[in-house]
Amino acid sequence: MSRKHKEEKVEIKDNAEELPAEEEAKEEVPQTDALLQDIENLKAELAKTKNDYFKAYADTDNLRKRLLNEAEQNKKYHIQSFALSILPSIDSLERALDGKDLNDPFVKGVKLTYDQIIHALSLEGVSEIDCLNKPFDANYCQALMTEQVEGVEANTVVEVLQKGYMLKDRLLRAALVKVSE
Repeated sequence: MSRKHKEEKVEIKDNAEELPAEEEAKEEVPQTDALLQDIENLKAELAKTKNDYFKAYADTDNLRKRLLNEAEQNKKYHIQSFALSILPSIDSLERALDGKDLNDPFVKGVKLTYDQIIHALSLEGVSEIDCLNKPFDANYCQALMTEQVEGVEANTVVEVLQKGYMLKDRLLRAALVKVSE
């Protein structure tokens, strides 16, 4: 082979090597686009997963706070149903003691029992609503009747027909009262 012929062969080989490289470059562009699209899809999926995680975390945290609040409320007002059920008995004891001679041993025993029940309830946060001779407050009292009373300002409680009670800061039972006109 002559030298010229060898150079031509070399040139042909060089051109042959370049052609596959150009074809590979053309093939890489669609693969690169596909990979970039996959990356974008994965980023979107990651963002959605993070968002779902934060929502689930917030829901769990809200549930925890709500359960703690409910447990605190249950602890604070655990005696409410018992106190409501015993109030009619207290009313009966008060009626039994009303106008009786406290020197009678039987009346003394009833009075001691009444005082013990009231003391036990007060230890749990039950207290009587003091509304006699005070302005009528519809949040704590229920007016059953009105009466014109001399020397008493209008809308003042003049008589308590049934005592009202509070359990800490919650109304247990409204007082039934007579209000001046």
